Amino acid sequence: MATPDFVLALREHVGHDLLWMPGVTAFVLDADRQHMLAVRRADTGAWTPVTGIIDPGEEPASAAVREVAEEAGVDCAPLRLVDVRTHPPLTFPNGDHAQFLDLCFVCEHTGGEPYPADGENTEARWFPLEDPPPMNDRFLAQLQIVLADRPEARFRR
Repeated sequence: MATPDFVLALREHVGHDLLWMPGVTAFVLDADRQHMLAVRRADTGAWTPVTGIIDPGEEPASAAVREVAEEAGVDCAPLRLVDVRTHPPLTFPNGDHAQFLDLCFVCEHTGGEPYPADGENTEARWFPLEDPPPMNDRFLAQLQIVLADRPEARFRR
């Protein structure tokens, strides 16, 4: 994952100390809601929905749309927030500590064909919802929330 410039600037001041990072996950569905967009990460080879860090002052839904365009080359419209969760703190190989707040959106594809639009991914393509790519437990759980198609977001307490 490319590190945003604002994070690099913060790191100049705080070093490897823990940073609280707001992020987004975007489950992009085709217009018929039969397929989901997934990308294969260049750093780990894992299949995931599009994810990314929210820029300072950026609206979360706008960040989801921006990340989808930057990473997979397609346009989408956010439909709703479906899941809010905090991830455990983690340490990157360079020693940086971070903890992420994840805002998960379901989005609808509005144009373009997927391709790995930046260096963060090696593949971008559609998968049938009944046969998603192999993903970690977090993304599989979020996919189940998307498929439940409930109007309210999922929160943890």
